[in-house]
This record gives sequence, C-alpha cells and structure tokens, in this order.
Amino acid sequence: MQSPADSLAGLGARIRSLRKERGIQLNELAERSQLSSAFLSRLERGRVSTSVANLIRIAQVLEVAVGELFDGESSVSRSEATVHTMEEPSPEQSTVSTGYRWRLLAGGMPNDDLEIFHLVFPKKNRMEVLVSHQGQEYCYVLSGKVRFIVDTKAFELGPGEGILANSEIPHRAENIGRDEAQVLMVVTKSQSRVEHFDWWKAPAAAKIAAKALANGVDVGAAKRSGKRGG
Repeated sequence: MQSPADSLAGLGARIRSLRKERGIQLNELAERSQLSSAFLSRLERGRVSTSVANLIRIAQVLEVAVGELFDGESSVSRSEATVHTMEEPSPEQSTVSTGYRWRLLAGGMPNDDLEIFHLVFPKKNRMEVLVSHQGQEYCYVLSGKVRFIVDTKAFELGPGEGILANSEIPHRAENIGRDEAQVLMVVTKSQSRVEHFDWWKAPAAAKIAAKALANGVDVGAAKRSGKRGG
C-alpha cells in the first residue's frame, strides 16, 4: 500500500501531466477551478493535500473523472463491478489544514455517472468556506451529527438521514456532534455533459435540412419555412 507521501506525490504528478497534455497553464487552471496558483503549485509538487470538492473542480477543468486523477490511464471506460473490503480498503486521503479525511470508494471512470466517497469529519471543524461545483450530490450520515449548509439554509442530520443537493449552489458541511462524524457521499457528473438534443437530429428536421442543402438553400431559413408550413 502506498504511503501518504507517495500518494500525494502521485496525485500531484498526475494533475500536472494532465494539465500539460491539455495545454493549460497553471494560472488558467487556477482561474477556472477558482483555486489559487500557489495552492495548485504545491498540490502538483505533492506538498499539500486537498478536499474532494477541490478535486472535483480540478477534474472538471481537466475534463476527467476524479478517479482518473489517482488511477492514471485505464483501458476501462465504465465500471462494471467494483468491490472494496475491510481487508483491502481504498487509499485514504487527508486534508491537514482541515483535519478531515476521505477515500474514493467507487466510480470515477471516464463514462461512470457516479463517484462514491467516504468522508470522516474531525471533532473540531476548521473549514468554513462554501464551495460549489457542477453536478448533484447526496450525503448520507453514517455516524455522528452533521449540519449541511446549502446557500442560506441549514439542515441538521444524524445517522440514517441524508440530503440531496444541487452542487452548483454554494454549500458546506460541519460536524456538530461530540465525536467524529462519518458520511457517505455520492456525486453525479454535471448534466451539461449529457449529449444535448439538436434540431437536425429529429427526422422531420433532418429531411428539411437535406432538401434545403440539395437545393442550395440556407438551412436555417429552410427550417423556419418548414415550421411555418407545418
């Protein structure tokens, strides 16, 4: 099993490699992910850990799933069956500045729709910044008591209770119990990644477009004419 230092170094190297492959400068990644250049530089050098929310932002800019930041290149594009056991747990990541720990349990392949994380909140909260990213997320409290803040609303949940939220709305969570709190979090990809419906894919519209092109007519005008003619 990799040591925490090796895990951080591997994560940083992978982010740097993907960024350079895509021709993205460090300051551009910082601007688009809403993270500081100084922080990203330290992350790429394996000098600092980070949160799930930050990795989701970085992955979206690099157009990969969070899991690809750890696993590197893979011939598998969609998970078929992923199992983790107590004997072989997935690597745990920690955020030193906040004291909160997390691990990616499943998902994260390029064509997966979901990513599942196990979060452990420390007794004392040290993260008060609201975050936002694309997609949706569902958090299910396994133990402890957690306050979820979504925009201006607050929800206090205990074991067996959960919340579904639009991740694009600023949000955060905090431990309000006496002991560590554990949460299962399921994150979906943004709906904007789903192929949108274009008018020329409709059979009727496609016939209009084909006829118009054959006659040398502007496609847009033909489409409007077809609508008027019923």
